[in-house]
Formats: sequence, structure tokens, C-alpha cells
Amino acid sequence: MTTCPLALAAECYCANHKNSFAPNSASKTAVLLLAHGSPENPSQIPEFMNYITGGRTIPASVIEEVQHRYSLIGFSPLACWTLLQAHQLSQAINLPVFVGTRNWKPFIKDAVKAIVDGKYENVIAICLAPQNSRTSVGLYRSAVLAAAPPPFKMDFVDFVEEWHDEPLLIKAFAERFIAGWQKANLENGARVPVIFTAHSVPERTIADGDPYQRQAKETAALVAKTVGLSDQVGLSDDDWTFAFQSQGMSGGAWIGPTVEDTIKNLKAKGHRGVFIQPVGFVCDHVEILYDIDIAFTGFAKTEGIKLWRAESLNGSPILTAALAELVSKRVRLANLAKLADKAKPPIAVSR
Repeated sequence: MTTCPLALAAECYCANHKNSFAPNSASKTAVLLLAHGSPENPSQIPEFMNYITGGRTIPASVIEEVQHRYSLIGFSPLACWTLLQAHQLSQAINLPVFVGTRNWKPFIKDAVKAIVDGKYENVIAICLAPQNSRTSVGLYRSAVLAAAPPPFKMDFVDFVEEWHDEPLLIKAFAERFIAGWQKANLENGARVPVIFTAHSVPERTIADGDPYQRQAKETAALVAKTVGLSDQVGLSDDDWTFAFQSQGMSGGAWIGPTVEDTIKNLKAKGHRGVFIQPVGFVCDHVEILYDIDIAFTGFAKTEGIKLWRAESLNGSPILTAALAELVSKRVRLANLAKLADKAKPPIAVSR
């Protein structure tokens, strides 16, 4: 990499930074942002896939297909955007913000080590997948637990389990939606139907009681409601539907409906355009840049459909405000708990 994909030049965040310290912060509280992780180029895919599967054997055809996808997008900016989001959050809340990813650099274990070495007493951990699932939050929690040495372990980490309905997150998605959908409608000459999407998960995950599917649809409904109340566009329930994208290439059945089937259904109803609004991702990466921009766009074209999508949140100031609000809520709750402990009467000891 010689050119920053985010056009940040010397301030580029692609060099595997592990933290972003707010100036003059003497707090013993730190924030840990957790993400999936993504390699930079196709040559790193075999190692990356090994982390994802925990060392299980992967068919060569799967590795080759993933390498092909990365070769088409050229570079995955997930780490860049995540580190930029951490920097913006740190400046907003005046606290140190660390980044740890499960499957690539900067690894969760390295972020946890930096936190322990810094002697932080409290850590607020936020998974950058807003909807709760054992395939995301659950795995990140396990990774943090495995990396934290005694006596730290989990008693000093406050996990934000879910934030799929955080009002500022909904506002951030709605802002991107309105800008993109208005443009699509203008170019199409008519209202374009909307497909909200989130990453698919195995059917067995949902069968075991995982809340992910319900929460993903709740996020979409809240964004649709917010946009519907806007004077600018006025989205109705008839204007949108929901699909799960990026189903796995192995490991049994994954939840749907797929984006491809949804596009076909909209075509059958006479539509000639479609607008995709992802609500399970907070930045650009392969599921956006390949799955939507290349695969779904190409599929739609073969069906005679033009596809538009909303811009990802990436460096959205409203996303930063949403993350800051999550941290502020946890800090307020912790302070209230400390006050409650101080207010408890001493325990009488019988003699």
C-alpha cells in the first residue's frame, strides 16, 4: 500500500494502529471497538480463512473464490475505516479507544494486551456489528476472555451486547438512505423499491434462539419509519422489503431470503430498479464492495434491473455520536453503581 484508500495521506490509519488516545486523558476507563477483521490483499486470504475457521480444513475452491473477490475490489478498507472510527470516537469522548479484530490485524489479543499494560481499570467493549449474535458478539466476547490474563478476565470489561435500535445509529442510516434513495428515484424517474440487508447467518444459529434475525429486521423497520417521517421522501411500508446477503459457501443452510431471489420477485412485479440499504454493517468491506457493488449489481443487470445502494456509514459524524452515546450511557451507569455502593450502610458485625 502506497496510497491511503481513505485519502488521509500521512494521517492514514491503515498501518495496523492499535489505539487512538485522546490528548491529556488520565482516565482509567478505555473503550475497545471489536470487529471481524479483513486482510489487505488476496495473498493473505489463506491465513485469514484459517483464523475464521479456527484451523479447520477449507476446500481449495473456497479459498480461490475469496481470493478472486478480493482481487476484484483491490483492497478491503475495513481496518482503515475502523481505526478512523476509533480516532473520531476518542476525540469525541476524550478517552482512549482501542481496536481489536478477531480474524486479522490488529488482533483482539494485542488490543487487550495494550489495555492491560496501560493498567486500565474499566473497559467498555462495543462490537461494531449492531445486532447481537453468538456469531459476532459471542465470538468477540470469547476472544477477549481468552486474551485477558488473571485477575482481569471479564469482571473489568463491560460489553455492549447490542445497539441495533440506538436512535443515533438509526439517524445515521437514515441520513445515508435519504441521500441515496432520492438520487436513485431521480435517475429512475419513479420510486425505486428498497431492499434492506444484513449478513446472513446459519439457520441453526437462529434455531438455537439467537436474536440476530429479529434485531436486523427491527433496525430496518426503525430506519424505514424514520425515513417515512421525513418531509424529504416519505417512505411507506409498500416501498421496502428485507433480505439477508452474503450467505456462506459451506456449512449447511443459511437464512434468507437472498438478495438475488428478492430482486427476481421485484422484477416480477414490474420494477426495473432497486435500492439496497445495508443495516448490518458500519463501513465498507468485501460484503459491500464485492457482494453488492459487483455481484448483486451484475446479477441485477442480467435481470434487466438497475441497482443503487446507500453510501456506507464509514466516517459518519452521526455514527461517531452514536458510539459516544453508548459509551456515555455505560459510564453513567457505572457512576450510579458506585454511588449506590457508597450509600449502602455498613454491615453490622455481631460480637
